[in-house]
Amino acid sequence: MIGYAEQKGTTVYVYSPSGGYIWHRVGTLVGYTSNTVTIKHGSTIYICGERGEIKHTR
Repeated sequence: MIGYAEQKGTTVYVYSPSGGYIWHRVGTLVGYTSNTVTIKHGSTIYICGERGEIKHTR
C-alpha cells in the first residue's frame, strides 16, 4: 500500500503508510492513490504500482 509520494528535484519518491521508503523514479509527480503513482517523464505518463512496476503508459 502506498502512503504518499513526493517530488524531490527531478525524482519522485514513494513511501509506505508508516513512512518507509518503497521506490523512486525520475519524472514529475502527477498524482497518487493508495495503489498507484502517476508520473510524467518527457511526453509519457507512467502509472506505476505499489512495487514500482509500470502498469500502464500513455
